[in-house]
Amino acid sequence: MKAAKKLIYQWISKQFMSGCSSYNSLDVRKSCRSKKQARKVFSENAIPHAQGQVFFNPLQAYRFAKQHGFPLVIKPNVSGFSRGSHFPITNFLELWKAVFMAKLWWPTTVVEQYLEGHNYRVVVVKGQIMSVLERYPPFVNGDGVRTISELIDEENTTREAMGLFPCNTPLQKSAVTKKYLKTQGFTLDSVLQKGQQAKLFYRISLAPGGVVETIAKDTIPKVNQQLFLKILDLFDANILGIDVIFEKGITEDYTTQKCIFLEVNSRPYLKMHDYPRYGQKEDLSEYFAILDQLNIKEADLF
Repeated sequence: MKAAKKLIYQWISKQFMSGCSSYNSLDVRKSCRSKKQARKVFSENAIPHAQGQVFFNPLQAYRFAKQHGFPLVIKPNVSGFSRGSHFPITNFLELWKAVFMAKLWWPTTVVEQYLEGHNYRVVVVKGQIMSVLERYPPFVNGDGVRTISELIDEENTTREAMGLFPCNTPLQKSAVTKKYLKTQGFTLDSVLQKGQQAKLFYRISLAPGGVVETIAKDTIPKVNQQLFLKILDLFDANILGIDVIFEKGITEDYTTQKCIFLEVNSRPYLKMHDYPRYGQKEDLSEYFAILDQLNIKEADLF
């Protein structure tokens, strides 16, 4: 049985977790696998989080929306890289579509409240904040002259020159992109005003062309840092990638604004920290030197 579990884990790691770290024991990874588990820990320890519910029957999501209103998030209870996640959902038609798509990834699904704000990945190791990234969906900013299609070409050229591929991906001009632009009143031939932004996809993820910005750790208030370290201790982990949204931003005290913790990742994707589109690339070698010395219990088991 143990040999079979090793083979299964090797396959999962190869297919879905390339570039992800592996510094936590099997017990810790088990405790972080689902959004429901994370929300339970958050709730029991006064960690701000969105109201949410895990469901199998789509009618439960409908009832949740009737009670709590929009906007909402629909996502698989178990997934990674934002696969199967849909947000912000603003009406019942979008809700039904999102439920169907999410269930292609996992039979049990999460519905929860959505907060408009700044989306971050905070990587925490024992006693320290390792790295902080703000995450953006794929977008272009107008200059009053060029079309969205031309702006996409320019951005892709910039990304290639910066050496961001293949960790980052090129912006697309696909049918999905055109459809999403249409929801904002744009086409690929639209000329944006100077400073005007057009989003090319709803999801904050690298796969559809999203990017990250390095946030200097010394700009984060102590009270926020202490909260991140508390979460690491609650899961008894060596490292966690913590996903959180701040209404105003991570550089302001979380107690003075709305913020929601979304989930924890026991095998955070650290490769993306080497490829920021904005901000300076950090030297994280000192953290890896410590992590690489750890003796991880049942590291090769799922």
